[in-house]
Amino acid sequence: MNRLNQTFAVAKAADQKLLCPFLTAGYPSLEITPDLLLAAQVTGAGVIELGIPFSDPVADGPVIQESFSRALAAGLTVDKALAAVSIARKKGVIVPVVAMVSFSIIFKRGTAEFAKACHDHGIDAIILPDVPLEEASAIVEIIAHAGLRSCLLVAPSSSAKRREEIARLCDGFVYYLSVAGITGERNALPPDLAANIAALRKVTPSPICVGFGISTAEQVREVTRQADADGAIVGSALVRRLTQTFNDSADKQLAAAASFIAELAKGLEK
Repeated sequence: MNRLNQTFAVAKAADQKLLCPFLTAGYPSLEITPDLLLAAQVTGAGVIELGIPFSDPVADGPVIQESFSRALAAGLTVDKALAAVSIARKKGVIVPVVAMVSFSIIFKRGTAEFAKACHDHGIDAIILPDVPLEEASAIVEIIAHAGLRSCLLVAPSSSAKRREEIARLCDGFVYYLSVAGITGERNALPPDLAANIAALRKVTPSPICVGFGISTAEQVREVTRQADADGAIVGSALVRRLTQTFNDSADKQLAAAASFIAELAKGLEK
């Protein structure tokens, strides 16, 4: 069984929910990326989402956009980003790592070749934020052939029919956006979150993770316990803390990330 599928299956059997922190590959530096992945695992991450920087992000807010720009300016490449996961695996990272990557990057290399490279470097699934629904089925099939899983985004503004079509293609997890728009921290989550997750459960057996706007332990609890999502994805709030320590030592950067992830993980407690 794919590591991502197994992780969610074990969590479901134990009535546990998962924290899914987002990190940008190569940020604050390429050298620290493997250690950040390990720190995330140690402090409570059940799944780690790793963003592969792209010059024209699709739905990322200013915090993550800045991290992408800085990583690319420092010389990050796709191969270097994938290699960082291999290093992290050698350091002891065993939780699933899911790559968030624009299809422009995948298309440039070829879906089959890119998926194989991800698999060979220890990545378990690919989040496809910008694949046209009409083309998604064939892409998901190629990714599955490489032993990886696919996760697609479902927006609250999508029609019920479209949500169902997208959800049925997700063999990793359904990435449900708490709000339409771009990523970023928000003071409150929408009141219809639980209802929308319940509706998705009727059309897919795959786990459902919620992202966009989650930035506190209380919001993690709201998403996973009150709204009954299988996982909570936290990106901008974590990346912002790394930006605040950008000019500090690697030890301080690791400490800032670890402290925040540990605080978020408290929201998983029953």
